[in-house]
Amino acid sequence: MARTRDVSGARSANMNHHILSVLVQNRPGVLARVAGLFARRGYNIFSLAVAPAEEEGRSRITIVVDLDSAPLEQITKQLFKLIDVIKISELDPSRSVERELLIATVKASGPKLADVSTLAEIFEGKIIAVAEDLVTVSLEGHPDKLDDFEDLLGRHGIVELQRTGRVALPKLDRSSRHRSAH
Repeated sequence: MARTRDVSGARSANMNHHILSVLVQNRPGVLARVAGLFARRGYNIFSLAVAPAEEEGRSRITIVVDLDSAPLEQITKQLFKLIDVIKISELDPSRSVERELLIATVKASGPKLADVSTLAEIFEGKIIAVAEDLVTVSLEGHPDKLDDFEDLLGRHGIVELQRTGRVALPKLDRSSRHRSAH
């Protein structure tokens, strides 16, 4: 079950969202035009991540879209009007692989440091920096896993927290996985 935070910080279950993977020309201003389109139309974006794609000169923008703010068909039509948009793929959350990165600094010294270390180990995260009374941890995984980790870290006093936003690809079907494994 997908959960997100609304503006007040409260979690909401059963988020009505889809993931758009948008292949664009890697040119200055493209991300600003895509984000501007969403802002002008009043569409809500839950998550936005962008990086160079597998082809030279192209980038992939992963957008997690709130379907309650606008119909998906309307969003894709508007995106295709942008000249730098090459391809849009809709990734249904139930049929895609999603990942996100979380980095957080929490208050921890003495026994609390051991608690945070154990928590990081349980979630398969890493401690990446330690100071006298602070520790910085990182965790990669499905957004739900990061939500749970963040909730538990919050009990120790989060000083700073950054999440990358989701990246996603379609799940492979069994026949594709078997072929590539041999």
